[in-house]
Amino acid sequence: MAKSFTDDEKINIRENLLKACELSWSKYGYKKTNISDLCTSAGISKGAFYMFFQSKEELFCDTLLMVQNKLYQLIEDTLEKSPTKDGVAQALKLIYREYDKSIFLYDSNNVDFIAFTNKLSKEQMNQLKSNSLKGASISIFRPYLQLKIEEDKAKAIIGTLLSTISNKENVHYGHFQVFDFLVDQVIGEIFE
Repeated sequence: MAKSFTDDEKINIRENLLKACELSWSKYGYKKTNISDLCTSAGISKGAFYMFFQSKEELFCDTLLMVQNKLYQLIEDTLEKSPTKDGVAQALKLIYREYDKSIFLYDSNNVDFIAFTNKLSKEQMNQLKSNSLKGASISIFRPYLQLKIEEDKAKAIIGTLLSTISNKENVHYGHFQVFDFLVDQVIGEIFE
């Protein structure tokens, strides 16, 4: 007979599975992360896993959404403290450092990431894309920040800056220092 969990236990177990998935995905990738290990980490049986997620892909999709939302909260917190273009620059620097910790956040051309996305439903892919685009737009482009250039161009520039993480091995200087320098130079050209 399957064990029943209280509502609080269900919340805690789900959160533990998401955290364990994020950690394992960062260390080992999608293919090498297995449900049995995640269940052991969360203190449940593999059979109980399916009370929380229908599949490994659902867990990974929810994990990616959780991580994206943590990044957006990081932006929110940074801009709350400094609602200026300098706050945007600081938020971008923090996000770049978070990307550096987790290849799955940015390397969509990685074979492992492609294996993951190939198993997602159309709805899950749309949810990830929608969350990514919406979150980035809402988080950085604020009514109190005046753009010097058109918004689509600003988004493209910021996206391009963040995408430099995928070439960090080719930077012949400290990639954090290079990114920070680029952000500091460009931010004044984007915002008043």
